Amino acid sequence: MSRRPDWLCALALVLLLAALVLPVGRDEAGAAYWSGQGPVIIGLAAACVLAGWAALTRPQGLAAGLTLAVAVVLGAAGPLALLGAGLTLETEAPGLWLVVVALVCLTWRALQLLAGTAPNRLVHDVLVPALFGLWLLYLWEVVVGGFAIPRVLLPGPSQIGRVIAASADVLAQDFRQTFLKSVLTGFALGSGSGFLVAILIDRSPFLQRGLLPLGALVSAIPIVGIAPIMVMWFGFDWQSKVAVIVVMTFFPMLVNALAGLHAAGDMERDLMRSYAASYWQTLLRLRLPNALPFIFNALKINSTLSLIGAIVAEFFGTPILGMGFRISTEVGRMNIEMVWATIAVAAVAGSLFYAVLALGERALTFWHPSYRQ
Repeated sequence: MSRRPDWLCALALVLLLAALVLPVGRDEAGAAYWSGQGPVIIGLAAACVLAGWAALTRPQGLAAGLTLAVAVVLGAAGPLALLGAGLTLETEAPGLWLVVVALVCLTWRALQLLAGTAPNRLVHDVLVPALFGLWLLYLWEVVVGGFAIPRVLLPGPSQIGRVIAASADVLAQDFRQTFLKSVLTGFALGSGSGFLVAILIDRSPFLQRGLLPLGALVSAIPIVGIAPIMVMWFGFDWQSKVAVIVVMTFFPMLVNALAGLHAAGDMERDLMRSYAASYWQTLLRLRLPNALPFIFNALKINSTLSLIGAIVAEFFGTPILGMGFRISTEVGRMNIEMVWATIAVAAVAGSLFYAVLALGERALTFWHPSYRQ
């Protein structure tokens, strides 16, 4: 019995073939630019061949996903080449937008095939997220360039990348001030104090009735209200930002650590009592290991809260350094590309911070059912 054609790849093939006979842009004189007039035809033809092969044979597995990813790369080079040559796209380039829609179909199918392969951490945890992220950046670049969106509204990734390269020294100083000094210090103090207080509450239950409501009250204070107060108390340097981060990260750790400490079952606790284990022995050998997933959840939440808190706190007073200072200053100067460059650095730093915590969680909680294949 023959296989049915892959409808996503078949649709992509039809759109790519239609793009070959439609204009893909207009030059500076307003004349239509066709795919056969330049190197664009090479990438489109190769993408057509691979899309047709996938539509007819309906391949499966890692090799098929990588092959379609290659087809996407070959087809995607065309729009980027047209944008680099200064051609006008917009609605005057129906062929180019058919190419983009076809590449969306091929990308979708490639990611489906890669995600459906046998469990492979390199493919599932690295390759698939990387391809998906690069594809979003590509769409961003094509849409911004194709519709000629002004830079003051939304610069493209290539423009942001050029600003990052040209302002690397300034961005490095801002990163050092905000992330290395404020975020890491506040994260450690806030998460550590929340964990220690959770141990105290677990040891002395009467503290739970007094400290938990107080912690909930403090966590409900808006950051825009507490940041100016901390600046007045601790000064304009990074110490005031650390204080804001401690307030923001204390309660998530407290609540999650308490929930984790109570996650051990009655049977396990009875077993420890039958061995005449003390409170601290039970805590270290049973309850803390069971609480690790909850603690790491709090740490991952606090990693994002710390960065947000530091940047927002810098809006209310800081030396002439810091990501928040750079964003607020450059917005006033309408230098939106520098604002986006700072946002990109903050996003990458926050993602790497989160990834480090996720790797630590996997290493220490490998026994948890969520990690079992």
